[in-house]
Amino acid sequence: MIFLDIAVNSKPMDWFPILLQLGIAVAFAAVMIGATQLLGPKRKTSDKLVNFESGIENVGNARQPMAIKYFLVAILFVLFDVEVIFFYPYAVNFRSLGWDGFLEVLLFITLFLVGFVYIIKKGALQWEE
Repeated sequence: MIFLDIAVNSKPMDWFPILLQLGIAVAFAAVMIGATQLLGPKRKTSDKLVNFESGIENVGNARQPMAIKYFLVAILFVLFDVEVIFFYPYAVNFRSLGWDGFLEVLLFITLFLVGFVYIIKKGALQWEE
């Protein structure tokens, strides 16, 4: 609502600094891209046209499917990492939260552990097939 009110009551001259900065940024980017194309060296050799792989020779096909276990472990890491982040506000405010806060954190830890046990029971962390 506030943004709508500001947009309705603003004059075109109020937007001039924003448009000026946007124009300068776009012009700067265009000039830099154009300058590198015009002034840069144009020697194309076979060594420069080869993909760089950190100095390691290419082996195999890059389109080969990966095991889903890698992605599953990554997703589980992010999930549990984010859950652990929620402990920080409790650690900062644990005295002011009292027993109600303590019981809520115990409920959170219980749900956290139930999820962890579920993941272990499903075998999501077992690498052997």
